[in-house]
Amino acid sequence: MKQTTFRRLAALLAAGLLASGAHAANEQYFPLQSYRVGPYAAGGTGFFGGFIDYLQYINAKGGVNGVKLTWSECETEYVVEKGVECYERLKKGLNGAPSAATNPLSVGIAYATLDRSTSDKLPLITINHGRTDSTDGSVFPYAFPLQLNPHSEVSAIVNYIGQKSGGLDKLKGKKIVTLYHGSPYGKETNPILELLAKKYGFELTLIEVPHPGNEQQSQWLNIRRSKPDWVILRGWGVMNPVALKTAKKTGFPVDHIIGNIWSNSEDDAAPAGDAAKGYISITTHPSGTQFPVLQDIKKTVVDAGKGNLADPKRFGNVYYNLGVVNGILNVEAVRLAQQKFGKKPLTGEQVRWGFEHLNLDDKRLKELGAYGLVQPLKLSCADHEGGGAVRFQQWDGTKWNVVSDWVQADRKLLRPIIEESSHKYAKEKGITPRDCSKES
Repeated sequence: MKQTTFRRLAALLAAGLLASGAHAANEQYFPLQSYRVGPYAAGGTGFFGGFIDYLQYINAKGGVNGVKLTWSECETEYVVEKGVECYERLKKGLNGAPSAATNPLSVGIAYATLDRSTSDKLPLITINHGRTDSTDGSVFPYAFPLQLNPHSEVSAIVNYIGQKSGGLDKLKGKKIVTLYHGSPYGKETNPILELLAKKYGFELTLIEVPHPGNEQQSQWLNIRRSKPDWVILRGWGVMNPVALKTAKKTGFPVDHIIGNIWSNSEDDAAPAGDAAKGYISITTHPSGTQFPVLQDIKKTVVDAGKGNLADPKRFGNVYYNLGVVNGILNVEAVRLAQQKFGKKPLTGEQVRWGFEHLNLDDKRLKELGAYGLVQPLKLSCADHEGGGAVRFQQWDGTKWNVVSDWVQADRKLLRPIIEESSHKYAKEKGITPRDCSKES
């Protein structure tokens, strides 16, 4: 009798029907390499707060076709080594629930885990950041720089400056300074800026700010001496308000500073006080709480006392809304993949298929309550970015106001550069690029 019982238990365990696997049989897991402490905590708490609240909102609606979403966090402090440790600790899933995708929100961690996620067949989501050449899905099947890669970002900024100057041909002779964070993230766009400077004839000066960016007096004195027409602020965390305060001290007009995608939040502008008034930055999504999906999250999650933000006043700010956008894209990839592979927990490889076939048009965005919050996005085997457009917003002292229509990057110019880089990577790694014409 005991042997029979033992055999039955062993069979059930093998089938994943007992112990932790029993309750996880209908769960999809998201491993979160988050950061809530350190100089970049504002970005981490806002982004992961929005991401988690969206997952909670989906669960409150019954999950994804009945599949419950689960997650756990591992604190990286935005440190690469800790990010790798967290990846290895979390990648296998939780209590039998398979991992859907990894979302580190860190260029350094993304670079360090790229080969690992590819080997593990786990999508690496780098929304608005990451390796630009990972846009080429034929070489990077598991990396997704969703919405905006770094080259598209600076191309769109230069296009906007061209518009403000009366046309791209009017950029000739202009002076543009890029003040960049002293990290792989900060340096990545320098070559494309140099290419654009050569193409349009503007004078480019590149000035580095060492991490984390608390001291910038000498950099802004150099900027004052060079008297540029525009400054592109490619910052992160505490570097941004310090830049705005120091710009004011040295007399540079803040309305001629354009912040990049990681210099565009309330947490970047508000701490600078009056020095930030008039500051311009790019965005892939607006702040605000007027969108139906955010109103539903507030009612279902926040007002129910389940919100992930420590400070509820940050609900609807730029970082929080980016987390919600990221949640929408992750969940829609799972939902789409379920249409092909079944309404059940999916492997990372199956979720990758979902990301690669995302097609969020206006109709679907309205159904999600995210029209105006998320830009229309269509991905494919060849294109893992899918957007490449930004809008520009200006700080009025208390909030951001959108001041432009969508400004598109010069994707025709950038694509050959992306492919040259991705194919070089493929050669170095011994990768045979996929034939995207045969992918479906």
